[in-house]
Amino acid sequence: MQKKTALPTMLSFSAPDLREQIEALPEGTALIGISTTGRAIAVDLDTESPHVLVCTASGGGSTTMLRSLTAQFLHQGAHALVLDPKRISHLWAKALPTVTHRGNIAGIHDALIGLADELARRNQLADDELADVPRLIVAMDSANTTLRKLARYWETFRQKDEPETSPAVTALEEALWSGRAARVHVILDGTPHTSALGAAAHELFATVILARFTADTWQRLAPIAGPAPKPSKHPGRFHVVQRDGTHEWLCR
Repeated sequence: MQKKTALPTMLSFSAPDLREQIEALPEGTALIGISTTGRAIAVDLDTESPHVLVCTASGGGSTTMLRSLTAQFLHQGAHALVLDPKRISHLWAKALPTVTHRGNIAGIHDALIGLADELARRNQLADDELADVPRLIVAMDSANTTLRKLARYWETFRQKDEPETSPAVTALEEALWSGRAARVHVILDGTPHTSALGAAAHELFATVILARFTADTWQRLAPIAGPAPKPSKHPGRFHVVQRDGTHEWLCR
């Protein structure tokens, strides 16, 4: 059994050693945290996981994780669409020139309709043209609530000849299925059900980050990783499950 190393109670981006690790990461890769063995755990959007699912109970750090990952990709030159239904969770991004921040449901709906148009435009580009287009990060906070509100919002003005499913939800699903080829990547905070997105979460997200989860949540979102680990009250801990089935405790 491998001996675990002591971890700091909090990782600071201003720490020289951590900043060096982040700066050394290739474009399209972001640091998630440091494992209990002291190894850096990262997500690679291009070769390993085009999308990331973050799932925690209230106060588990999902908003912090969304902010951390999105900020790293922005630092690398990406653009971002930040969907902030609470309107206050991601005010840090509101004034940034490469970020579109939307809070109310009408704004989120329209932004996702625009995302569908952007996805279609990018899919028409040749590879050399697409290489010059900034990566687009779609960060959605409180996805469960947001998807339900989008469905209700669509029902308020849907015409009889229009589809029953909200086109905004359809746009998000399209981004999940075909975003990699268009350099569009979704970072979602929530536990999406098949009724909302039309596919099992483990099929859409090759990287799942969990904290303060139930055994049922683990089984639904991370079935490839086997039985749920024992719960821990250690603050700042996440479990990261990636395509190869590995998972390690992290300290953010």
